[in-house]
Amino acid sequence: MKRSGVLGLACALICSLSVPAFAHFQMVYTPESALTKPETLNLKLVFTHPFEAGHTMDMDGVDSFVMVHKGKKTDLTKSVKPIMWTSLTNSGKGYEAEVPLRGMGDFVFGLVPMPYFEASEGIWMQQCTKMIVNVAGLPTDWNEEIGLPAEIVPLDKPYGLWTGNVFRGVVKANGEPVPFAEIEVEYLNHLPMLEGNSFAAEAAVEAPQDCFVTQTIVADANGTFVYAIPKAGWWGFAALGVITEEYKGAELGKDAVIWVQARDMN
Repeated sequence: MKRSGVLGLACALICSLSVPAFAHFQMVYTPESALTKPETLNLKLVFTHPFEAGHTMDMDGVDSFVMVHKGKKTDLTKSVKPIMWTSLTNSGKGYEAEVPLRGMGDFVFGLVPMPYFEASEGIWMQQCTKMIVNVAGLPTDWNEEIGLPAEIVPLDKPYGLWTGNVFRGVVKANGEPVPFAEIEVEYLNHLPMLEGNSFAAEAAVEAPQDCFVTQTIVADANGTFVYAIPKAGWWGFAALGVITEEYKGAELGKDAVIWVQARDMN
């Protein structure tokens, strides 16, 4: 092989190793998690890279979408409608749902999307995702399990966090704690524009280095983790591969995801 060919191959290898692999996050998004009165939510279900507003993956359907309020579970699966969501690099298939809230208390949303095939890794992934909205400050269901196969059970109200508070949760698989689960953490860095089904171009913060884009923490022996919230806004926590099984001839990893929102104390 010519020297130029060897150098070209070496450069290509170095570049491929230096390309950051930012985390996939299934989102269930609404602007505000702590409401003063009931309203109808326009929820966006999008599978994307939230810090960079990067590549949005095509969702291939919704396996189940539920809402739990005062112990009662409502099936919202048939209420979802397809949308196209535009990131800074592409557009991908997602869903939305119009959900009226009635009464006070916690409304816990649980989404199980159909598995997504990540061709670059040759595996399937399925992110079981929770997001909690509270009305009028009455706590009801926020720290209860809702029966997702992979689930993060919060130990702090996900909608009642000041900037600088810690958020704690327990990672569970089929109702059992997952010791030493690996958890990726990302900030929703580009404001979602609900009417346009897109991310705003302007970022809230700039990461000084790639390790700040997706942070990684590890749960303890009881599956419990803790994270101090450094900035107001939405934060996603994804416990990776807490369940693994075979699906369509390849490995399927089921992740547990929860979104929490912090506010500045003005």
